[in-house]
Amino acid sequence: MTNKKEGNNLRLLERLFKIKENGSEVKTEIIGGLTTFVTVAYVLLVIPNILKIGGMNSEGLVGDEAAKLLMTNDPLIASAFASTCLGATIGTLIMAFKANLPFVLAPGIGLTAFFSYNVCLKLGYSWQQGLAAVFISGLIFIVITLTSIREKIIESIPRNMKLAITAGIGLFIALIGLKSGGIVVANPGTLVAFGDFTNKAVILTLIGIVIMCILVARKVKGAMLIGIIITTLIGIPMGVTQLDSSIKIFSLPHIGQTFFAMDFKGLLTHNGTGIIGALISILMVVITLSLVDLFDTIGTLLGTAQRSGMLDSEGNVRNLRKALESDAIGTTIGSILGTTTLTTVVESAAGISEGARTGLHNVIVATLFILSLFFSGIVGIIPSSATSPALIIVGVLMVGVVKDIDFEDFTEAVPAFFTIAMMPFSYSIANGIAVGIIFYPLMKLFTGKRKEVSFILYILAALFILRFILLPD
Repeated sequence: MTNKKEGNNLRLLERLFKIKENGSEVKTEIIGGLTTFVTVAYVLLVIPNILKIGGMNSEGLVGDEAAKLLMTNDPLIASAFASTCLGATIGTLIMAFKANLPFVLAPGIGLTAFFSYNVCLKLGYSWQQGLAAVFISGLIFIVITLTSIREKIIESIPRNMKLAITAGIGLFIALIGLKSGGIVVANPGTLVAFGDFTNKAVILTLIGIVIMCILVARKVKGAMLIGIIITTLIGIPMGVTQLDSSIKIFSLPHIGQTFFAMDFKGLLTHNGTGIIGALISILMVVITLSLVDLFDTIGTLLGTAQRSGMLDSEGNVRNLRKALESDAIGTTIGSILGTTTLTTVVESAAGISEGARTGLHNVIVATLFILSLFFSGIVGIIPSSATSPALIIVGVLMVGVVKDIDFEDFTEAVPAFFTIAMMPFSYSIANGIAVGIIFYPLMKLFTGKRKEVSFILYILAALFILRFILLPD
């Protein structure tokens, strides 16, 4: 009886996600989902704490004053935590069942930082008005996705640029891992430098890298997940993995303070500049949110799908339109719940590197996201020293495509180089793609090869130049 029930469950999963058809197994999808979750779970804590800096706290403090607040001491920040969990859960499930792809949706850290520091602090919008702008950008996403504009943009990106995006994301992911693991740190004299190798957390990161490299080299199934678990356990006697005896289980935060908190009227009358002035300011905010999310998503989809072979016969991402629709719907829902723009997170590459190829991977991640609502105290137990090695390994795997880029043609080499270099150096996937898109038509135009460039790229290059001039990060 039990075997029959298990067989029925497997057939149901096969019908829903076409697991075998996509070259995967249920076990692989589960391992991939667990790997992605432990790699990306930090956003559940980081996002609310960035939002509080922009004023999303009961005291109404912003900037450094807000940064001193503890998330657990503020019901509004607890509400933001709940919004982040729910937004990520819903967005990830939409991607699972609509597009059947292993790409996780969650609030982007770069976009959330832009929301708090630029929209709220620099431009003076309240967080409620900012959420209204995010909602509008989500509606714009839905419209341009339904009209296939986003697909045409992806199709207009030349092959060498797509390869450069993959390599750039590899370097970017590796930098995130090196930074969060303490191996590289900021330095005013040299920009970056080695961290303190006598620090226990850094030592644990190095141990984790060695363990994970060996497991991956030996082709052990679930190498990164196993490596994360082993490194976390090693961190206990080292004092890096913190087991807090005061952790509360089943402590469900309330979402009411951020749900439907959007202030459209305030957005339109911001600072009393009048309708025209307000519309221009809003337009630039919405365009920036839209462009950054658009190219963050495009970069992650292209980069990880190309590296893992999830492309159709025409060389495009499988179920591309459905993936873009999922992202657009997720952003709109996220703003309603009270969180910032949902984007396809680059950490999805961790689970995909483990072999995940279908939406079942997302169901696992989404389940863990929703469970995090009840176990918020233990979400942060796994130290960054244990997850950082996974990001570094993913970076190693992705950067390999650089060998396929045509560096012999200088008009191709320059935009490819800037795409790769600007992602880690500007700490943004979207910025890297933007700079590459600006240089590509410039190089072709002034070397007599303008016909090699799609008209869409000329428009995008102009938009990015305008965006960098009028609303720089």
